Amino acid sequence: MNPTDKESSLTLRATWKKRRLLKLADRIARMVVVVAMLYLVLHFVGQRTVVKGISMEPALYGGDQIWVDKLSYYLHDPERFDIIVFRLDGIFYIKRVIALPGERIWISRSGRIYIDDRLLEENYGITVISYAGIAAEELTLGEEEYFVLGDNRPESFDSRYEEVGVIESSQIVGKAVFRIFPLGTFGVLGRQEE
Repeated sequence: MNPTDKESSLTLRATWKKRRLLKLADRIARMVVVVAMLYLVLHFVGQRTVVKGISMEPALYGGDQIWVDKLSYYLHDPERFDIIVFRLDGIFYIKRVIALPGERIWISRSGRIYIDDRLLEENYGITVISYAGIAAEELTLGEEEYFVLGDNRPESFDSRYEEVGVIESSQIVGKAVFRIFPLGTFGVLGRQEE
C-alpha cells in the first residue's frame, strides 16, 4: 500500500467518524428540543390531572385522568357549565361553573338554582340540592368571581360551603377538556348548552 492510499483511507475514516458524530449530535439535539417542548406543554399549556372522589359523578369518576387546558382562559373567560380545575389552599378541585361574574345566585328550599331571578335549566346535578349553604340567600358575584358545584351535589364540597365560597378567577388553573383514561371512555368532555 503506498503512502497516498494510506492517507486517503485515513481521511475517509476520519470523514466517516465525523459524519457519525454529527448525526449523533443532531439526534441528541432533536431529543433535547422534544423534551423541552413537552416540558413547556405540560407545565404551561396543559396538565394531566387525576380525579379523586365522587363529587363529579356521573360526568367524571374517581381515577379518571383528564387533560386540563391552562391556556384558553387567557383568551376568554370561563363559561357556564365548563368543568374547571381550581386551587384552594394548595389543593386542586374539579367542579362545574354554575354562575358567572356579576350574576346573582340563590338556591331555593326546594333545591332549585336561580340566577338573576331565573330558574337555571341544567341536567348535571344527579340529585336535588338539600344544602344550599351560602346560596340559601341571594349572593351577588363580584367582577372576577364564579360559583361552582359538583355534579354529585350531596357529595360535593363546593361554593355552597363557606370554606370554599366563590372562586376567584386567579384560583382557576384551567378547563378540563379531555378524559384520557380509562381508554374506554377517552374523549372530549362536553358541555350542556344553555
